Amino acid sequence: MKKIKVFSLFTLGLLAFNCQSKNKNETTNSIEENAISKTESENVNTANLNLDQYETAYFASGCFWCVEAIYESVKGVKEVVSGYSGGETSNPTYEKVSSGKSKHAEAVKIYYDPKVISYSDLVIIFFGSHDPTTLNQQGPDEGPQYRSIAFYNNDAEKTIIEEYIKKIKSNKMFGDKPITTQVIKFTKFYDAEDYHQNYETLHPNNSYIQNVSIPRINAFKKKFPNYLK
Repeated sequence: MKKIKVFSLFTLGLLAFNCQSKNKNETTNSIEENAISKTESENVNTANLNLDQYETAYFASGCFWCVEAIYESVKGVKEVVSGYSGGETSNPTYEKVSSGKSKHAEAVKIYYDPKVISYSDLVIIFFGSHDPTTLNQQGPDEGPQYRSIAFYNNDAEKTIIEEYIKKIKSNKMFGDKPITTQVIKFTKFYDAEDYHQNYETLHPNNSYIQNVSIPRINAFKKKFPNYLK
């Protein structure tokens, strides 16, 4: 493990694993072990879906393994891709993004059918499935690469995001805590490396998936059952 955080001094020394807790050997093994899965995933992307017919939305709200899994469970969502956005570096790698130097955040690209689910609903899911009050942090994951960002493609989407933030504040959904979510015009999205795609599905026994990702998606499902496939 590259990094293990010990927290909650009163809870029998429970450990929280962070999204970067993969050493080089684990990463290499992931690539080798998933050669077949990777091919299957690519076949799904190219053969099963004509993605050009769907709308796209982009969000960043912590580790993209978690965010991808959450949106994959939402009705009307046809495909979710993990990647990087919001920074300055061209063709960033996971190592560069993890260092924080690229200024990119771990993000997801969502292909969705607006006849089934609206952009407004995707925004509600975004704010309802993470903590938008923790600056440069989501759960055990810390750093600017884990910051909260709602990207908009046009003025209509920007208005939807800003109006929902106003609602959050007026209804004190997060108490008096300030909302740290950045509202940014979308420019470029870079797909993450193949071994990051569908990570939760392909690695159900991974320590981070078990301790962080699965509890997070289960909390989402409990909170928003009407959005589930």
